[in-house]
Amino acid sequence: MTLHELELKANLIRQDIIKMLEHAGSGHSAGPLGLADIFTALYFDIMKYDPKNPNWEKRDIFLLSNGHTVPVQYATMAHAGFFDRKELMTLRQFGSRLQGHPERTKLPGLENTSGPLGCGLSQAAGIALAMRMNQETHRWIYVVTGDGELNEGNVWEAAMLAAKYRLNNIIAIIDRNYIQIDGNTEDVMPLGDLKAKWESFGWYVIEIDGNNIEAIIDACAMGRAVGDKPIAIIAHTIPGKGVDFMEYDFRWHGMPPGLNDVSGDPPKENQTEVALKELRTLRGKIKSEGYYE
Repeated sequence: MTLHELELKANLIRQDIIKMLEHAGSGHSAGPLGLADIFTALYFDIMKYDPKNPNWEKRDIFLLSNGHTVPVQYATMAHAGFFDRKELMTLRQFGSRLQGHPERTKLPGLENTSGPLGCGLSQAAGIALAMRMNQETHRWIYVVTGDGELNEGNVWEAAMLAAKYRLNNIIAIIDRNYIQIDGNTEDVMPLGDLKAKWESFGWYVIEIDGNNIEAIIDACAMGRAVGDKPIAIIAHTIPGKGVDFMEYDFRWHGMPPGLNDVSGDPPKENQTEVALKELRTLRGKIKSEGYYE
């Protein structure tokens, strides 16, 4: 896919996220919208996999550590051909394969279960060690983790282990959007200089604009060329990306559109319609609202 096609795909994924969350009546908005460019780059350019054969032995492994952002993974997987997009409207319903946090055994193509935060990097380290024991080469493990999630101590235990054993096929992408459920990350539990912190733990660190698809692709290519260290990509993203009334507002961390406004009052307008119109017209940059599937 061309860069322009990837950008269009990310926009369509954002539209599906809005529709899924509105239909479910619960879920997280800000994180999934901010991550759409990263997931588009991973699934449509970077990773090798076969949606018709999810257990293909030569596939790359993708692990979602901050599992509450899984609507973006479901939407991306549907667009990639793992299952029919109509199933997206079953999000969070009783008996659905698409639960509010991913369950590995429920849906082919999911590599991990993530409810408790902070587990993804440990899972990646275990898989990387198993690959080494099996003498498997040229397979990459990509992990997406949130910045608020870095409050968890087991993240740093895994970081130390991965550096000690030079698990150089792990690429951790940190969603640096500066929000978590209670506010700004630097108010809740300051993370400080993340680049210096990860480097001090023995990782090779790349810092990018996480809403720039070309930068994401280039960073992963650079990471694969490092050779002797695990790789951390600090991806600065905009929470709620593409929807003006959600962007940068931590209160949309755990709310879907269509319910009460983040102020607690009934919304003054149909939030879903407003959000979809902004995405379909690229915030008024194009007149037609035909920019959707």
